[in-house]
Parts: sequence; C-alpha cells; structure tokens
Amino acid sequence: MGIWQRLLIFGGVSLRAGGGATAPLGGSRAMVCGRQLSGAGSETLKQRRTQIMSRGLPKQKPIEGVKQVIVVASGKGGVGKSTTAVNLALALAANDSTKAIGLLDVDVYGPSVPKMMNLKGNPELSQSNLMRPLLNYGIACMSMGFLVEESEPVVWRGLMVMSAIEKLLRQVDWGQLDYLVVDMPPGTGDVQLSVSQNIPITGAVIVSTPQDIALMDAHKGAEMFRRVHVPVLGLVQNMSVFQCPKCKHKTHIFGADGARKLAQTLGLEVLGDIPLHLNIREASDTGQPIVFSQPESDEAKAYLRIAVEVVRRLPSPSE
Repeated sequence: MGIWQRLLIFGGVSLRAGGGATAPLGGSRAMVCGRQLSGAGSETLKQRRTQIMSRGLPKQKPIEGVKQVIVVASGKGGVGKSTTAVNLALALAANDSTKAIGLLDVDVYGPSVPKMMNLKGNPELSQSNLMRPLLNYGIACMSMGFLVEESEPVVWRGLMVMSAIEKLLRQVDWGQLDYLVVDMPPGTGDVQLSVSQNIPITGAVIVSTPQDIALMDAHKGAEMFRRVHVPVLGLVQNMSVFQCPKCKHKTHIFGADGARKLAQTLGLEVLGDIPLHLNIREASDTGQPIVFSQPESDEAKAYLRIAVEVVRRLPSPSE
C-alpha cells in the first residue's frame, strides 16, 4: 500500500476518491432528539437536554503551535469566500512581516486553495508522521486538494468527511503560527459544527455579496457561529460594485450596501468592500493572488485594509 493510500485511512474508515468506503472499524454515535418544551417542567427539561447533548460534544483542543484561528465563512457558495480567505492570509503577512501565517482549506468537496496558491503535490511527512504544509508566497497551506487527484470527485458520506476534517485539524505539523486562516465550505452543516466544536476559534469573518439571496444565508451563517460561541468579527461585502474600465461608470450589479444593512441588524460592522473586478478573478485563476501579484492596486489595498480591521478586533494571544 502506498504512502497516500495509508494516509487516506481516516478514523477507521478507508476512503477512496470517487468510490465508497469500507465499514467503520468500530464505535457508534448517539443521536439526541430534541423535544418540544412546554409547561411547568420546561426549564428542567432544557437543562437535562443540555447535559445530555454536552456529553456527546468533542472537547475543544488547540492546534499545536497555532496562536489564533480565523475562519472565513459564507452561507452560500459562489460569493468569493475562498478568494477572500487566500487574500486575507496574504494581507495579514504583508501588513506584518514578523507574523507567521497558515491557510487551511477544509472545503473537502471543492478545495480551491491549491489552484489559487499555485501549489501541487503531496505533503511530506514529519518524523512524528504528521503532514507538512506546502509553502508558497510565504504562506503555509494545507488542503484536501493535496491528498486527492485534481480531477477526481470526492464522493464521500458524512462520516468520511468528518474523519477527513479531523485529520486536517489534528495531523498537520504547522510549526509555529501567529494566525491560521481557515477557508470553510459554504453553509451551516456538519463541517462548520465539527471545526467549531473541535478547536478554539478566535473569530469568524462572514463573506457575502450585497444580493438579498446571499445575505439571507450570510445571516444564518453568522447566527450559527454565535450559537456555538464563536465571535463574529464582521462582514466582508464582496463584489460590491463594478466599475467600467472604459467609461468608469459604477454599477451595483448585486445591489448596494446590502451587507451594511445586515451588519446593522446583527450588531456587527462591515470590515471592508471588495469590488467586482476582472483583475481579482484573473489573479486567482492564475495562482497569483492579487495581494501578492498587484500589491499597489486598489483591489489589493482593499484586502490589506480588511486584514487591519480583522487584527484590530482580535484579542491579544495572552487574553
């Protein structure tokens, strides 16, 4: 059995890209069903349910060597979350060269970090049998995209995905990092809950376009993090405006200031606006993110300002 076949044995389940899985080697999960609470004993029932549910929750354990974890999330796909995560990581490094930055892509089904960061290949193993992140542009990166073929679909059920997430969280040798930026998959499902419950998260950044449909799901994403006691640092309004390169006329294709209205509803702030610009898309597709390739552009400066706002809202590592 080759090394990466062995590495793709997650939590007692043999994973095959595009295929099925062998049966779990052991263990089972208790499922707790909620009930409608009413009447005089409702408070007692609520307390009892909380006690029962807490028994099944994993105990949060910090990632060794990582001081602060920043998750970048969205309720809906296609709003530029991964582009924001990549450029945020680069902007954190650009704003303070003394800081060590990592980028973790936990979007198992659609990993984007390998292409955006122009990285290919399999991680090497440390002496302690941990995966070493791949490095480019000064950022240490880890993604499921390094463990499966680029063209292979990841056709896995929930248990297999959770086992993969556990490996990405616990079996990577990050060294010493000041910030680990986590590119979350869209939505509010198993992966988001698993990450939130397994590791202490310093703060979450919610990405959305100004469109009403995207904002509905961004609202759900922010509320989910609040329910699992993850501080929401603020919103990023992506694709906020399009400016014609010829006549310079500005058009709000997805609506104007929708994220600001949602931020007011949630009692949050907008960390910054990112325009809908061809340069951002081209830079991402060629594996040269705009903060790295065009640092003096207005688009790159927008990400740099967002990074400043993010750091300003983070507690000091000693707190």
